[in-house]
Amino acid sequence: MSSQPPHPALLIPGPIEFDDAVLQAMSHYSESHVGMPFVNTFGETLSMLRKLFQTSDPKSQGFVISGSGTLGWDQVAANLVEPGDEVLVLHTGYFADSFADCFETYGIKPTQLKAPIGERPQQNEVEEALKARQYKLITITHTDTSTGVLSEIESIAQLVHRVSPDTLIVVDGVCSVGCEEIRFDDWGIDCVITASQKAIGCPAGLSIVMTSGRALDRFKARTKPPGSYFASWKNWLPIMQNYEARKPSYFATPSPQLVHALHTSLTQILSRPLEERFQKHKEASQKIKKAIADMGLKQLASKPENQANGMTAIYLPEGMSPPEILPTLMKKGVIFAGGLHKQIAAKYVRFGHMGVSVTDPKRDDIDRAIKALKEGLEEVGYKAPNGST
Repeated sequence: MSSQPPHPALLIPGPIEFDDAVLQAMSHYSESHVGMPFVNTFGETLSMLRKLFQTSDPKSQGFVISGSGTLGWDQVAANLVEPGDEVLVLHTGYFADSFADCFETYGIKPTQLKAPIGERPQQNEVEEALKARQYKLITITHTDTSTGVLSEIESIAQLVHRVSPDTLIVVDGVCSVGCEEIRFDDWGIDCVITASQKAIGCPAGLSIVMTSGRALDRFKARTKPPGSYFASWKNWLPIMQNYEARKPSYFATPSPQLVHALHTSLTQILSRPLEERFQKHKEASQKIKKAIADMGLKQLASKPENQANGMTAIYLPEGMSPPEILPTLMKKGVIFAGGLHKQIAAKYVRFGHMGVSVTDPKRDDIDRAIKALKEGLEEVGYKAPNGST
């Protein structure tokens, strides 16, 4: 049984429910961030991240910096491109808009390739865009948290390498790392950004990035200094390299307690084959999506190949809005998120199913959520077609 106080199951697309051991790691006594006990823990954490991202290339490098997933955008925009550079942003929802805004803040010129809500840009569209202009990098949101749309990273990466080999491949994996397969080396990815509080299963507060040797070479060849101080790899790269080599180093104070929690979470994740973890998330996702269809409800991502395994965006019955159902779900011990996509935010809710809610057999979070959604909709007056509730 969990030692946490009773609380509703947090089933939003992050933060997620946390394992007791991860939370207990946060209570670690205070220690010096340049003392060897912490340096060793941080170094092991950076080494474990290589296994999570599936990279064995010694030229690649992980970064763990205090901040949210959004700081990953700043790291990309500040370090991998320069003012006036052109970048291609594949759009599957709200977070592509935000990434584009971040680029513009740094004087970068983003071109967005947009798909209809619930869809993703098609291969031929991406190829046409890449042939029309030389882009310094392309960004792909692996799972867009606003729509639940899953992008196909491997085939896009192959396309980029074939059509525009000098274009860096950047993946926004904030809502995918830890629940969707990512093969950093095999797929030839240059940068993946993520955060601690989603499928990795650690409290919020850490921006996590993995970069390729090619991306670091691009950074080192800049003609202008990075446009940020805190996000600059000029400041952070030697720190991360030193920590991973178990050498004390300092630029800005990290969060030792959060790093301990991340170390614990990664130890748990890597104690079993990653393929098994991805399969569990896929099975839970398919169970949820079948239950939603049985209730007569539709997803924003209507095609199976577009549907993420760590979250589901669900259209509410016609005329119903999130404030009508979310309080009912909370009373039943389940917390979902409201809509986020600006055009349709009042029409849908989001169900996050990542981490221990999926992988811990002692938890009944998923079954409880399905039951709560079914009963909650009935209580607010919804009758499914053909009595399928």
